[in-house]
Amino acid sequence: MSHTLTLRLPDDLSGRLDRLAESTSRSKSFYVRTLIEDHISELEYVAGIDAYAEAVRKGEVETRPMDELIDELGFDRDELIAEGHRELSL
Repeated sequence: MSHTLTLRLPDDLSGRLDRLAESTSRSKSFYVRTLIEDHISELEYVAGIDAYAEAVRKGEVETRPMDELIDELGFDRDELIAEGHRELSL
């Protein structure tokens, strides 16, 4: 089963899609469908992260201070800071 989707595109993007479809003898629908299939998982992942972040902001998710986690996991604060600085300089 398939469904029809109507989509409005800016002129420049529509033109690019037209040229791509024409130059490859593929339909515009083929390319739009391929893009969705290839990237919907990424969009779902980002939407999930956004929803979780919003829940944290609203206080709907229990959070803990970073210092508490560092102590619980036995990390050395100075080593973590030094590692962070090394990563930033790469």
